[in-house]
Amino acid sequence: MSEVTGIIGAMDEEIKLLLEHMENRSETVKAGIRYYEGVIMGKSVVLCKSGVGKVNAAVTTQILLDAFGVSRVLFTGVAGAVHPELNIGDIVISSRCIQHDMDATALGYSRGVIPYQEVSTFTADSGLVRLAEQACKELKQKYVTGIVLSGDQFIASREAVRDLREELNGACAEMEGAAVAQVCYMNEAPFVIIRSMSDKADGSAHVNYRDFTAAAAERSHSILEYMLQAL
Repeated sequence: MSEVTGIIGAMDEEIKLLLEHMENRSETVKAGIRYYEGVIMGKSVVLCKSGVGKVNAAVTTQILLDAFGVSRVLFTGVAGAVHPELNIGDIVISSRCIQHDMDATALGYSRGVIPYQEVSTFTADSGLVRLAEQACKELKQKYVTGIVLSGDQFIASREAVRDLREELNGACAEMEGAAVAQVCYMNEAPFVIIRSMSDKADGSAHVNYRDFTAAAAERSHSILEYMLQAL
């Protein structure tokens, strides 16, 4: 039985291009989420849109693992840049993922630490990270490998960005990656999060977010196609 790769996007733009290249396509709906099974670049894939936020992402990932038996999970999408050297259009490849809105500091825990749990920082699969890095190099795409910070908040202030950088050493901020990462960790499934910077997460998002989403999704799509070919 061949291995199956699960690919998740948070929005329509993020899966549209991949869907256009999928052969032998079939659809299944579970928990209101539409899953597309088929072949991309000669590889068996299950593609889906999670929707926005950590709960949507977690449910989507668990179904991918349980119902479709995927061997690995790739998450693609856009994010706000936190690393000072990142510009719009650059890529962040996850080294690790942390939930920045997990805050039990009043109980004596550091920000991002999940109380009563041994692991709160979820490490991406080193092989998938290397593959994503190779894709960026091959495509001459500027990238940073770093910490993806996730929370059910749209970060849009310079102060919040500074805090995320100083407290958690984040490379980018988004709303799903760490939830995908935690579910994969709990199921011992390899994962990587690949985010294209659509804004600077600093209050200028209302100016450029819509404009750059399509272009950012296209970059992520190119990287994923390269990775699928190489798997």
